[in-house]
Amino acid sequence: MTPPLTLPRPRTAYGVGHISRWGQDPLGLIEEGARLGPVFGLRLWRPAVVGYSTSWNRFVLSDITTFRSKGSMSDLSPYLNAGVVQLGSPEHRGRRQALNPAFSHGSVSALTSQIREVIARRLPTGPFDAVAWSATVMREILAVTFLGDRVRPGLLADFLRPLDRALPSPFLRRPVLFHRMNEVMRDCVTQAPAGTLAAAFRDLPNGPEELRVAVSAGYDTTAHTLAFLLSHVAQQPELLAAERRSSVINEVLRLYPAGWVGSRRCTADTEFDGYRIRRGSLVLYSPYLTHRDPRLWTDPLSFRPERFADGAAAWSFIPFAAGERTCLGRSFAQLVLSTVLDALAGADLRFTAGDMRPRAGITLAPAGALYLELNR
Repeated sequence: MTPPLTLPRPRTAYGVGHISRWGQDPLGLIEEGARLGPVFGLRLWRPAVVGYSTSWNRFVLSDITTFRSKGSMSDLSPYLNAGVVQLGSPEHRGRRQALNPAFSHGSVSALTSQIREVIARRLPTGPFDAVAWSATVMREILAVTFLGDRVRPGLLADFLRPLDRALPSPFLRRPVLFHRMNEVMRDCVTQAPAGTLAAAFRDLPNGPEELRVAVSAGYDTTAHTLAFLLSHVAQQPELLAAERRSSVINEVLRLYPAGWVGSRRCTADTEFDGYRIRRGSLVLYSPYLTHRDPRLWTDPLSFRPERFADGAAAWSFIPFAAGERTCLGRSFAQLVLSTVLDALAGADLRFTAGDMRPRAGITLAPAGALYLELNR
């Protein structure tokens, strides 16, 4: 029998493995690991195996029995440690079958007019920070489309604001705030008006909790992506052409995947390409690394929407994960992004200052403010 291969590992800090580097510069850490090979190990709070090839993505994301969300990194955040995000097979499959119809492309398209009204009301004139504006408009869109405007704006902002901050803010427990949100979510589900997404949670076990997790998951992921999108089209106004919008959105999702890393817990000893993966290990896939792999993408660090003219290879483009656990809010997020671009048609949008480099927290976000100017 051939002995298992030894996983290469990035340099560690004495006595703490990779924990300190993960907290300070996780992108730099996984980029260093990727230079060692398509699979590498990390010493976090438990042993972790990281991969980013298309075969690795298929291996992990197509097997929800061996690789489960429960016990993975999502457990660390009170925003994501419940609901369908945490369910294993077969419960996950049943819950998704209940929720998928409300979040299908056809169903969320019915929300276009509500989203358009929020954007029109909030569209700025003159200088503005794309990061702050995207967060504000996304909270309002969620309040209208998910919650039927039944949540006080200040409470919703207080609840979601930690997701905009650097680690460890999204991981801190806030029992009083979460209790207040749970009470409000219960009211939203019970009194959900027709045409709101809250109605989809009414008959689910723990429906208010499911709704709270869905609102949390849909907030910073979309807001941060929107800020990157606005900054790119402000630098290249020709990207606002209607026929280019789909590829422009895809290119933003490729270069700045909000879910820059995904995690699972391995439930049984297994192996991949000669590397042993032990039961209980964290198993990580990284859209950030996959999307920047020069073996999969020509000139991967350049912003080139035209690369999507011929589509993408299977398992090479996974901004919303893939397989049975593909992001429930995929169509909703894409609708928000495209509706904002529609609203900017014919406007004079300019990039004035800011740092386009991404910062990795619970999601991928701009490193700082992105200043734009809009003249209509």
